[in-house]
Amino acid sequence: MSSVDFLAQEKIWFDKPRYDEAERRFYERINGSSQPTKDVGANSILQDIARARENIQKSLAGLKTTLCNRGSGEPALSRQSQISSSSVADQGELVSRIKSLELENQSLHKVVDDLRAALSKLECRVAVLEKSPAAVTPAPTPSIPYTNGTTVQQKSSAPVKEEEEEEEEDDDDIDLFGSDEDEEAEKLKEQRLKEYAEKKAKKPGIIAKSSILLDVKPWDDETDMAKLEECVRSVQADGLLWGTSKLVPVGYGIKKLQIACVVEDDKVGTDMLEEEITKFEDFVQSVDVAAFNKI
Repeated sequence: MSSVDFLAQEKIWFDKPRYDEAERRFYERINGSSQPTKDVGANSILQDIARARENIQKSLAGLKTTLCNRGSGEPALSRQSQISSSSVADQGELVSRIKSLELENQSLHKVVDDLRAALSKLECRVAVLEKSPAAVTPAPTPSIPYTNGTTVQQKSSAPVKEEEEEEEEDDDDIDLFGSDEDEEAEKLKEQRLKEYAEKKAKKPGIIAKSSILLDVKPWDDETDMAKLEECVRSVQADGLLWGTSKLVPVGYGIKKLQIACVVEDDKVGTDMLEEEITKFEDFVQSVDVAAFNKI
C-alpha cells in the first residue's frame, strides 16, 4: 500500500481541542454544574462535530477516487509510450533497410557500368579485326584446251604472284611461336643451372670422422716407452690427428701405450695405422684397436 492510499484511508482528527471542550461540558452537565443555556451550546457543538466528520469523510472519499483515477491513467500512458517507442524502432529499422538497399543499388550500378565498358572494348576489338585485310585467295586460272582434247592451266598473272610473295614475307616476319624468346629463356635457364651447380660444388660437404683408441704393446719391460711413443707419433698422414696418451700396466712390470687419435674415414683407416706402427719392429710387438667411435 502506497503512502497516498494510506493517507486516503486514514481518519484524521482535525478538531480535537473542540471535541475535548465539548466532552468537558458534557460531563459538567451530567454533574449538574452546568445551566440549561450551556446544554443548548453543547448540542450545537455536537452538531458541528457531526458536520465536520461528514465533511472530512467526503473529502477523503474524493481524494481516494482521484488517486484511483490517476493510478488507472498511468498504465494507459505507459502503453502509449511503449507504442510510440516501438513505432520509432520500426521507423529506424526501415530507414536502415532503405540505406542498405541504396548501397546495394549503387554497387549494382557500378558493376553494370564496368560490364558495359568491357563490352564496348570487345566490340571495338572485333571491329578492328573485321577491318583487317583478309587473305588473298588466288583465282582459278582458265584452262586452255588443246586440239587433242587435253587441258592445261594457264599461268597466273604477275600481280597475283607479287601479292603472294609479299604475304610470304609478312608471314616470315611474324613469329607465331616466339622462337627468339624461347632461345633467350633456354639460355637463361642453362646459365642459372650452371651457377647453381657451381655453388653447390663450392659448398663443403660433411666430412665423416672417427675417434680411435689404440693399444701399442712393447716386447718387454726394458723397452723405452718414450721412444716408442715418439715413433708412433711420427706416423703422419692427411686426415690424421694424434691425441692424448698414457701408459697402462699389463703385468710383470710391462706397460702398454694407450694413445688416442682422430681420423677422417675417407683418408685414414685402422689397417693403415696398424701397418705403419708395426714397422717399428724394435719397439712395437703388436697394435690393437681398443675403441672405435664415430664422430
